[in-house]
Amino acid sequence: MSELKYPFLELGTVNAPYKEALKAAAARVIDSGRYVGGAENEAFECELAAHTGTRYAVGVSNGLDALRLIFKAYIGLGRLREGDAVIVPANTYIASVLAVTDAGLRPVFAEPCSATLNLDTSRLEEVYTPDVKAVLTVHLYGRACYDTVLDDFARRHELIVVEDNAQAIGAEACGFGRTGSLGHAAAFSFYPTKNVGAVGDAGAVTTSDKELADTVRALANYGSDRRYHNIYQGYNCRLDPIQASFLRIKLAYIDAETAHRRSIAAVYNSEIRNSAITLQQTDTPDTSVWHQYVVRTANRDSFCRMLADNGVGYDIHYAVPPHRQPCYARYAHLSLPVTDMLAAEVVSLPVSQCTSTDDAREIAMIINRFQQ
Repeated sequence: MSELKYPFLELGTVNAPYKEALKAAAARVIDSGRYVGGAENEAFECELAAHTGTRYAVGVSNGLDALRLIFKAYIGLGRLREGDAVIVPANTYIASVLAVTDAGLRPVFAEPCSATLNLDTSRLEEVYTPDVKAVLTVHLYGRACYDTVLDDFARRHELIVVEDNAQAIGAEACGFGRTGSLGHAAAFSFYPTKNVGAVGDAGAVTTSDKELADTVRALANYGSDRRYHNIYQGYNCRLDPIQASFLRIKLAYIDAETAHRRSIAAVYNSEIRNSAITLQQTDTPDTSVWHQYVVRTANRDSFCRMLADNGVGYDIHYAVPPHRQPCYARYAHLSLPVTDMLAAEVVSLPVSQCTSTDDAREIAMIINRFQQ
């Protein structure tokens, strides 16, 4: 990727502005002698809760564990039972579904909207049955997926709403607030490629439900609520304090990161003019944080070759949806035509700190020359 004129993502470039601060934070943790839990974790959790507008945040090992712990906690509290169904968007990364099935719950796949690429909330009633007890809304690609339709649907059926906020820290749902505070609980990923990325793996859970937060924290620490007192058969899913110290640095710059990504997206939105390329629908004002800038084209292979030939990096999120994965072969019979169409057509363009607005204009010009 380093040979490309317009790289898709280079983490060294992304982290370069923070390099000295990251080194100082690492040294601070090393000198503290506290390598599990402690002040860095506590401070990061307070700062994340404040950022999302929730009462509690619990740092955990990664985004998948954050989701798993939420569902396991709801089962431990008796609010969900194994075998209950959870509505999940079919167009998502597999982690969303893995967390559901790992908890002994049953995923009910719902189609996305071809315009927003997120869950099509207008079709929720089509997949509802009385055994559905929760909805997992995924704020895919940085766009909040929460609206009055979803809110009303969840309230009428008394459903738990869990947010997969792995890709959308700082995004807004018009009329409802910031992602991470929209549902009953939310899972965050701080994988290095995320808008707020650790230097390794990290995740978090946010909620305003103290009982849920306490249960998640206990489950993540061997199921213990205090030393040598295990109330659950738990896990070791704790956030390392060195990663917490890094995330505190990155979180302080989230508004600048979001502003930059929005400036890139604005160039693409205004300057990509090619009937063979379909852009993702945007809100006014722009409330996405553009973790990915995803376009669609019916002739993806040819389009990707053209991008590569012109030095433009790209990626595909995601070429194989969860219900088509070998581990979920039992769902391969499902008819999900919109999901399958998106999987065949989506392409992600450069939209990180590695890309300038001038780069975006030049990339748009290259795309406008594409012919199917």
